[in-house]
Amino acid sequence: MTTILRLTTSLFADAGNSTKLVDSFIDNLYHSHPDSHVIERDLVKSPLPHLDGVRVGALFSAPESRTADQQAVIDESDALIAEIKAADIIVLGLPMYNFGIPSQLKSYFDHLARAGVTFRYTAEGPVGLVGDRKVYVLATRGGYYQGTPRDSQTPYVRDFLNFIGIQNVEFIYAEGLNVNPEAKEKALAQATAEIKRLAA
Repeated sequence: MTTILRLTTSLFADAGNSTKLVDSFIDNLYHSHPDSHVIERDLVKSPLPHLDGVRVGALFSAPESRTADQQAVIDESDALIAEIKAADIIVLGLPMYNFGIPSQLKSYFDHLARAGVTFRYTAEGPVGLVGDRKVYVLATRGGYYQGTPRDSQTPYVRDFLNFIGIQNVEFIYAEGLNVNPEAKEKALAQATAEIKRLAA
């Protein structure tokens, strides 16, 4: 059985372009992996709290000294990490908002990054502990940013996933969605064709 983790971050929920591309990707994966099991996590419908001093203190706390509230934070983080470790394939919807990733995704990443759990530091540099698996990132943008200095998303998402041990990351872009209807139609058609090729 193939386990797929479906991660969506669109403020427009099911109507968001990135969410629609995620759904298309998973539909195509079902054809090639009919025994698939999908874990769904919508980071907008069920957002994680942004980090503050209390939450960071909990994530850094020693197990033997944790309060009940700190343990609840750890349990939430552990559940997120367990989902990733259970997944053979991760499909991430990534809209661009004001040149960056959605803040909900940043909070998610913040709850995954735990020294000694998802990465460790060594004399040769950090080592990821999650283990590799395939990640497909469906990146939707109103303008054109791929390959330019304004594309802050691609290096950030790739670097974070690499940091925790996930090296096999592939981006599928749909850009120019707000330029005009023709540009949007063309971009979505190209992304859909790429999805069908990759999910085959």
